Amino acid sequence: MQAMDTAQLIALAGALGWASGVRLYLVVLLTGLAGFMGWIQLPQGLHLLAHPVVLGASGFMVFVEFFADKIPGLDSLWDVVHTMIRIPAGAALAAGVFGADSGLMALVAALMGGTLAATSHAAKATTRAAINTSPEPFTNVGVSLLEDGMVPAGLWLAIAHPLVFLVLLILVLILSVWLIRICWRFLRQLFARVARIFSGKPDIGPSPAFTLKSPFSKNDRHV
Repeated sequence: MQAMDTAQLIALAGALGWASGVRLYLVVLLTGLAGFMGWIQLPQGLHLLAHPVVLGASGFMVFVEFFADKIPGLDSLWDVVHTMIRIPAGAALAAGVFGADSGLMALVAALMGGTLAATSHAAKATTRAAINTSPEPFTNVGVSLLEDGMVPAGLWLAIAHPLVFLVLLILVLILSVWLIRICWRFLRQLFARVARIFSGKPDIGPSPAFTLKSPFSKNDRHV
């Protein structure tokens, strides 16, 4: 069992931070299991994850989260509850990659891990909230299963092909920021419409995508 090089450590810290915002308990279970089974040599700061008690607790939470995340409405409530858990956990796991022997790198990793966890969590929560406005449950389940597969794939890629993972991580972050913006705009418009309806005001419908201005008329035509 060979120790990880610098590129693998950086990629692992990024993977732990990002994945913690999506499936924290699965991250803890897979990382600890990889160390317990001898598949990889865990950094000193992550050895605790391989303890049988931690493996048992994280395995139980993975089982609970697997089903909770696939029930429309309950998944969003689960995300809200875990907002204050996933982000600091992502920072702590990323910092644990470098341990106490490298204080500066551990601090940088903690900042990076917390930021990645916050970004992925926000993208997940807003996307799932937008999907939950649809009456059918199949899209919700499909996205949840996709997230289930992305986490182990990302952790494996960070170890096997760290440079490829880092490039993909940048692309995923760009996509995440775009999703947060689009879904939040949609949810804000939806909440505004619901508030108007309950206040007795007429529902004017969703805002137009853009406005065409005619050079020959002072009136705008909405499309």
